[in-house]
Amino acid sequence: MEIDLHAKPSKPKPWYKALYFQVIVAIVAGVLLGYFNRDWGIDMKPLGDGFINLVKMMIAPLIFLTVSLGIAGMNDMKKVGKVAGKALLYFISFSTLALIIGLVSSHLIQPGAGMNIDPKQLDTSKIDTYISSYKHEGETTADSHPAETVTVSTKDSLKRAVKTPVTTKPVEKKEEHSFSKFILDIIPKTFLGALTGESILQVLFVAILFGLGLAFTADKSQPVIDFLKLLTHPIFKIMAILMKLAPLGAFGAMAFTVGNFGIQVLWDLGKLVGTFYLTSAFFVVVVLGLVGRYNGFNILKLLRYLKDELFLVFGTSSSEPAMPGLMTKMENAGCSSQVVGLVVPTGYSFNLDGTNIYMTLAALFIAQACNVELTWTQQITLLLVAMLSSKGAAGVTGAGFITLAATLAVVPDIPVEGIAIIYGVDKFMSECRALTNLIGNAVATIVVARWEKQLDPEALKKALK
Repeated sequence: MEIDLHAKPSKPKPWYKALYFQVIVAIVAGVLLGYFNRDWGIDMKPLGDGFINLVKMMIAPLIFLTVSLGIAGMNDMKKVGKVAGKALLYFISFSTLALIIGLVSSHLIQPGAGMNIDPKQLDTSKIDTYISSYKHEGETTADSHPAETVTVSTKDSLKRAVKTPVTTKPVEKKEEHSFSKFILDIIPKTFLGALTGESILQVLFVAILFGLGLAFTADKSQPVIDFLKLLTHPIFKIMAILMKLAPLGAFGAMAFTVGNFGIQVLWDLGKLVGTFYLTSAFFVVVVLGLVGRYNGFNILKLLRYLKDELFLVFGTSSSEPAMPGLMTKMENAGCSSQVVGLVVPTGYSFNLDGTNIYMTLAALFIAQACNVELTWTQQITLLLVAMLSSKGAAGVTGAGFITLAATLAVVPDIPVEGIAIIYGVDKFMSECRALTNLIGNAVATIVVARWEKQLDPEALKKALK
């Protein structure tokens, strides 16, 4: 590529054309609409859902191409193993640390203490689709049959949650959730089935195998590699076009959230929401901040560098729309394309720091709210299972409730129906989960690239300047 030394530098975009500014305006507009006209806010749901579906449509081919080319570009298979091994070591270490921090935070702040909720009186009608497979044997479920109505002495929104008939309806047999099932679920029934399904883990599995196949037959497969490289251009261009719709998606998602759940629920369960945001902020600023300082970058400057992606995630409550932008910015920050192509997509399944904080914090909150005392053995079991279940539901619709229900199922003393307590505010916490996940993956990419000496320090310094 020839460079014109006399070419004038491109002018920066006006501030009002910046994606982050447009998303901020959309978020504020969505909140106002949902607050002042709840019906109109709820009607905006298709805008948010449509945008997320458009992005999800492109995630599978994006992951397949970047992971396959990332592995194929590493001619030395030992290098692939080293990058993957170090990435997994980082993911496991910091995912475990996030789980522990969520556990410690719930003990220190006690967000659920004093609520005195009887789980048998909870209305689970809105969450039955999430918990039906995870209820403990002998438990009851709410339905529409006549029964005695009991009200628990809690705040207004919680009264609505627990003022419901309860009957002894038989519960379906609980599904088996074992390590072997987790492994088998990663293997797709067909090669193309992985690309047409919703499991990110299956896409990763197929992409890794295909990338290894390309690497081992590089001399004969070069035309295929060249074709895949060319294919990345239209894929990223399509994502860039879809990002033009991000403000519209953020507006619809935020208007629906506020219109459907209301702002009042934040006050009623504000201690839980505040604890989660505070704990996540501590993890990002202190824990990841120390990691950044040790690896030669400032976490606050990194957050400023990723502001477009962060506001996009906050507005849509999903980290998937920000994946293409994150990958591009990580390469511009000096990380090699091979490391970015392998670490970022893998991190979206195995490095969910925000989700892990939420898992243990929410589980302990439910236990405290229902006056359940957990032994340290039970809490350690909870932590270990959360490590597995959070990976198993990657890319699944309603993953927050599915993973939480699966985790609670292994501790019989914690009622699975307890997640009905947090149903109303979970949407407000999903933004923080996604933000923390994204930041954690950005830090992981820089760290692994530095470990592998595939990081350009000058490019990183320039990007974060």
